[in-house]
Amino acid sequence: MEYSRILLKLSGEALLGEDEYGINPERLAQYAEDIRALTNEGIEVAIVIGGGNIYRGMQGTAVGMDRVQGDYMGMLATVINSMALQGALENIGVKAKHLGGLEIAPINEPMNRRRAIEYLNQKVVTIISGGTGNPYFTTDSASALRAVEIQADALFKGTRVDGIYSEDPETNPEAKKYKTLTFDEAYSKGLKVMDLTAFTLCKQNNIPILVFDMNTPGNVMKALKNPENGTLVHT
Repeated sequence: MEYSRILLKLSGEALLGEDEYGINPERLAQYAEDIRALTNEGIEVAIVIGGGNIYRGMQGTAVGMDRVQGDYMGMLATVINSMALQGALENIGVKAKHLGGLEIAPINEPMNRRRAIEYLNQKVVTIISGGTGNPYFTTDSASALRAVEIQADALFKGTRVDGIYSEDPETNPEAKKYKTLTFDEAYSKGLKVMDLTAFTLCKQNNIPILVFDMNTPGNVMKALKNPENGTLVHT
């Protein structure tokens, strides 16, 4: 299966690398190089990145903070990560634009479907921060929404494991890896591919989800060329 335009969903927590907090420069540089490899193949790339390395909205809720306030703080964390990734890409000669569900002049431009598609048509990496711009929605949901808006061929979800397993492979080495699943199979097995809102959006709009290990250099290109390097969830 060939993809000409993808939405790449990255974990904010993965940006920690071996650090306890913030953005690890080596991991950031690796992500930028892997994204450049995609663009060198002519792939149009939009990116949504989480903010868990800085702040998660549920952290505030756990200590009694208002949920809405906490969620907006989490959205701001995604803006910081998006700025860092944009800078890393530009440092290696990759054109990148930063759009936002939360408009913060002069940091980003407001997210607009037509504008995002225009940038992608120009082969400009388009980073979309700020989640959906609304509380109560995860970055998984934001990535699914953006994938639908930009008419992506697939949603690539970068994780720290090389696909979807029957159980957590980090705690059970006997866990079975699935090479491919239908949306219905993933749902019936109770596999946590993405949150239900994101999962449903992708299913309804026939956008396959490819789950793969982003933390190993070169894996995104391997997954692009052979989905069996991850797990493909499809209609």
